[in-house]
Amino acid sequence: MVETSSKDPAYNGGLRTVGQVTAVDNTVGSLSEEQVSLIIGSLLGDGAMRCKANALIEFNHSAEQRTYVDWKFQQLQTLVSTPPKLRNGNGGRMAYRFTTRSLPELTPYYKAWYGQGRKVVPQLILTPLAMAVWFMDDGCKSHRAIYLNTQQFDLESQLRLLNLLQEQWGIRASLNRDKSYCRIRIAVESVGRFKSIVGPYVLSELEYKFPT
Repeated sequence: MVETSSKDPAYNGGLRTVGQVTAVDNTVGSLSEEQVSLIIGSLLGDGAMRCKANALIEFNHSAEQRTYVDWKFQQLQTLVSTPPKLRNGNGGRMAYRFTTRSLPELTPYYKAWYGQGRKVVPQLILTPLAMAVWFMDDGCKSHRAIYLNTQQFDLESQLRLLNLLQEQWGIRASLNRDKSYCRIRIAVESVGRFKSIVGPYVLSELEYKFPT
């Protein structure tokens, strides 16, 4: 198992081509490594993209997660024109959201994640920050295990994520059926390792997602 970080030669933050697969690398425009990791973690979670001439990313969470959304905005504010705002969501839910500007730096991400006509997981490198954002977006606990709610992705994407967790970080995980969909379950024996990797990046308001 090889651990990768922003200090390792193997680490890349934005987009590169490996064979016929798009992977992550830090050479896309003016995005910082931290911004790239936050974008990737959000796309693994609740982030959504749209594209006309260039792409934008929408960050949409419940109003109860205002602190978390404000933190994302602070990290990405060089890409954003308008700060987060409250909006009425589905079913009377109050949402707190913002979008980036449409930028050429973001378009390669749209092509990698949405190029097949639906949102899929491309080949990528999971940095600790990207995994932390993914966990803060879509993680939850059940007894001593951690679940990542990946039901939005197809089977191929979910199997890719299992391989990435194992190959890049030595984290054992499997698919757990949730009604008619599958989600990722991090094995109990890997929870401590996962927490040690992402813990330094998880906001205190969201630490309740970790098993005790």
